[in-house]
Amino acid sequence: MARRRKGRPIDGVLVVDKPPGISSNDVVQQAKRLFNAQKVGHCGSLDPLATGVLPLCFGEATKFSQFLLDADKKYWTRIKLGTTTETGDADGEILQERDASGIEASDIEAALEQFRGEIEQVPSMYSALKHNGQPLYKLARQGIVVERPARRVTIYSLELTAVDGCEIELQVHCTKGTYIRSLAEDLGAVLGCGGHVAALRRLAAGPYMESQSLTLEALQDMAEEARDASLFPTSSAVCAWPAVRLEANTAYYILQGQPVQVGSAPANGWVQIFESAEEDRFLGVGEILSDGRVAPRRLIASQ
Repeated sequence: MARRRKGRPIDGVLVVDKPPGISSNDVVQQAKRLFNAQKVGHCGSLDPLATGVLPLCFGEATKFSQFLLDADKKYWTRIKLGTTTETGDADGEILQERDASGIEASDIEAALEQFRGEIEQVPSMYSALKHNGQPLYKLARQGIVVERPARRVTIYSLELTAVDGCEIELQVHCTKGTYIRSLAEDLGAVLGCGGHVAALRRLAAGPYMESQSLTLEALQDMAEEARDASLFPTSSAVCAWPAVRLEANTAYYILQGQPVQVGSAPANGWVQIFESAEEDRFLGVGEILSDGRVAPRRLIASQ
């Protein structure tokens, strides 16, 4: 007999403004208690040092969390030049200090150019990336260092917004898998002085923006009805995709797992699927086959 989940069966996406000093999993557990929800998961962890946009998927929305993990991100970061730390951020032990007072804004701008566009980046040992099922940061805390192959990431924009002595501020728009602490370390290496992340804030994750986020304190102060209303619909996780709308008889076959022909569907790619007869009820996502049919790939459980 299946074990019954505790809590309410609530669906949707919550955009939390993560506070500093706690893990992303801590945020998940607090949100789960606040909403008394059966199932909650985050869509891309933030380090304890970091703050900002942390989307949480509730219930059926967890089926689409991978698409948010794969989405582009935007960050603001403050980097301290001249100091190298064990972790690549301000939480780590200082390994080396060098004089960075002679570095000019023009030197930084010149160095940043090589980090724009598609680049190779070696993940930090203090990242959440897994090696044989273990997060790298857990291995690093045991003094274990493993080889990490460089990964290709794309930095769409990298803007120097402030220089204050040995501290600089950057705005970054990048693909998934880009590590800002690695960027800080690599930039410091190019400048010949070292560097680490002094502060980090995620400004956007996929379609979700900083302006849409809520603090844990604000959520605690809300009544249950207002708290539930703060959830974005499950479909918002893939809202940038084209949408196809099906009549009830066509939707029936999609819900049975069968591809269907839809006259208004795009020529290729992934799509949102709605049942128009049910006031645009979100059914899930599908992929356009070579013959033009829409094949269901991930569907919402029938209600």
